[in-house]
Amino acid sequence: MKNKAGRLLAGALLAAAVLPSGTAAAYSASSDTGVEALDYIENARRTERENQLTEEQKALQKAAEDMQAHLRYPWDPKDKTQSVPMAFEGDDLSYDERTGDFLAKGKVHILQADAHSFDGADAQGNLAKKEVYFPEKSHIVQMTEGQSRITLDGFATRYNYGTQTGTMGEAKGKVDHYYITGKRFEFYPDHYVVYQGTATKCGAIKPDYDWASDKITIYPNDKLVMEKMRFRIKGRTMYTRDEYTTSLKPGEEGPKYPRVGYDSTDGTWIGYDITNRIAKNTDLNLNLLWTSQEGWRSNYDVTWSHGGMSAGLRYGHYEDGDSKWIRKMPSFVWSYGAHIGKSPISYSLGYEKGRWYESGVHSTHTAYSFGLAHDTIAFDGYKIYTYLGYSITDESVDDSRVRGLNGDLVVTKDFDPRWAAYAGYHYRSATTRNSVFDYGLDDYSKKLEGGFSYRMTDRDRFVIGTRYNLDDGEFDDIDYYWYHDMHCAEFIVRYRSMANTWNIKLEFTPW
Repeated sequence: MKNKAGRLLAGALLAAAVLPSGTAAAYSASSDTGVEALDYIENARRTERENQLTEEQKALQKAAEDMQAHLRYPWDPKDKTQSVPMAFEGDDLSYDERTGDFLAKGKVHILQADAHSFDGADAQGNLAKKEVYFPEKSHIVQMTEGQSRITLDGFATRYNYGTQTGTMGEAKGKVDHYYITGKRFEFYPDHYVVYQGTATKCGAIKPDYDWASDKITIYPNDKLVMEKMRFRIKGRTMYTRDEYTTSLKPGEEGPKYPRVGYDSTDGTWIGYDITNRIAKNTDLNLNLLWTSQEGWRSNYDVTWSHGGMSAGLRYGHYEDGDSKWIRKMPSFVWSYGAHIGKSPISYSLGYEKGRWYESGVHSTHTAYSFGLAHDTIAFDGYKIYTYLGYSITDESVDDSRVRGLNGDLVVTKDFDPRWAAYAGYHYRSATTRNSVFDYGLDDYSKKLEGGFSYRMTDRDRFVIGTRYNLDDGEFDDIDYYWYHDMHCAEFIVRYRSMANTWNIKLEFTPW
């Protein structure tokens, strides 16, 4: 996605008011015809595929359940004072009852009741000390509840199943959704550490991109921290950071990657977003963008957020789905949203005040908004989103005021893995005809949006999005998209037929 405001579904409508909270699109269609609704469907499908278990993981879960069902004594997985029951299998097993030492030769399989398994050739250890050691190559699979999903192959593996600590050398595999390599892995009950390692979401043998780091610390379902990080494309270092942190929390946005593309309006462009936590609940966001037509078109913000409230200061260039630019110099933005009691109705409040500039016009722009939205209504593959709001916009340049109602009704349908569709009705009291700035506005108040998505192959998806001007009774936009999955990158082509403009984008896939 280029460095733009992003008019989700209803143009100026806040995404939080219409789309499910916690839903973060992995990519955006950069549209003004509402096809972002299909992005949410497609990304939900991708998340579902990403979370699917392998046959090996399913077999481990089943084996652990069977083991728990046939234990000779009660075992509570929530009681950390109890040792995790284990079962040993090998071609040749020997055990010294006096010392607790054991030796397993040939093909060795060790299963823990908490869905943790070890496989390798030859193993030794001590049952009294709850230690196991594979001197040569070994294979680890972990499906323990509340922990990361782990599949690793490495050497010289030591593990203490009493303290749930251990080490593995020269290892590679997968931890949750990241492909990981490292000179040394350390396992602890609440985190994992990788030294001289790499991390990527690209599953190729030679990844298109990765992070190389002196030390990677993984906190399951929380965050991944890299020290002395180097971001690489095809093995070549593009930039470095002393420390880089990305979220592993479900529903939260993960790492951000550089993007490149071509636009008929802006020419060739390169973009990259950087987020730094500078204080508690406060982020500094640097959204860098360079275009061949306009040069630097970046924007920056410092944003504090907690619960349903956020406040921030924004500065720089912003672009909407119609390729209209605005410059904020700067602008203060505040918002708050919450449910009304235990009802399915939520409300949102918004305020913005700042200096805006567009096409030679400077104005102090002040906007107030209030809205009500019903929680997503879902049935039989359909989802319905509703919004009703009221907004007031004041401009100092001509002492104008635009105020009135705003409303949205959007329906999406996920038919099957190949087909999805959407349709929506939108009303806005503010238009380009009664407003000082064109940014984020249409030329009319009432419009219909609709379209569909068709996945022709596992790598190719085609989308059509339309926008119909109800005020004048004519189509205003018909957009065509082609999404091509290049395994570790997404190639997206957009053609705006009525404007006869093209947009081509290449971005690393964040899944």
